[in-house]
Amino acid sequence: MKKALIVQGGWDGHEPVLVAERFAAILRAENFEAEISDTLDSFLDMEKLKALDLIIPVWTMGEISKEQCESVSEAVASGVGVAGCHGGMCDAFRGSVLWQFMTGGNWVSHPGGDGVKYTVNIKNSTSPLVAGISDFEVSSEHYYLHIDPAVEVLATTQFPAPSVKWYHSVNKQVEMPVVWTKRWAHGRVFYNSLGHQNNVFEIPEAIEIMKRGMLWAAEGKRVAVEQGLTLDEFATDKKMF
Repeated sequence: MKKALIVQGGWDGHEPVLVAERFAAILRAENFEAEISDTLDSFLDMEKLKALDLIIPVWTMGEISKEQCESVSEAVASGVGVAGCHGGMCDAFRGSVLWQFMTGGNWVSHPGGDGVKYTVNIKNSTSPLVAGISDFEVSSEHYYLHIDPAVEVLATTQFPAPSVKWYHSVNKQVEMPVVWTKRWAHGRVFYNSLGHQNNVFEIPEAIEIMKRGMLWAAEGKRVAVEQGLTLDEFATDKKMF
């Protein structure tokens, strides 16, 4: 049985308890053992983390210690997947550049606040994570993020939104990533910027993408184990962050 650790907390406005419970239910239906924790100290047990298949952070605007973050980074690099949504993953720890590097991006604004109507455009991709899913409409926070150019973008949205005029509006129209994947050594990273509140995942496309992303990220552990992958090739005595 695969194992997942969901760590929830931080700002209550993102309904971390409800989101964590929703994700746990999805994973348990897929035959995962899914534990929900409400402390970041869960990240300090390196032996436990490396025995997992998946880590899901649901923790907005928190502070993570150097030791906690390095432990997650090491576990993911070894093959453990990490998957998350909205501010629970990419606005989790604004003060940690290692966290931002590992996850692939960081929130900077949501012009117009909650209730902005926008379209999520599915990229023309061979990825099974978006196969058969069409563009869909959302009314929620419209996330503007600073993005790692190494990510594989699977869905985007257009900025500026027609209904929102603010300082950013004078720039040319841009495609902002909504869903992406990346690698962190042997680990798989999945992110979905939807999820301001739990009810966003009542949109069938939104929850299907999230489900596929979690399962995809978790599968990387099996691959790493079967191929006998280690972190030896990445060993360095240089200061990396």
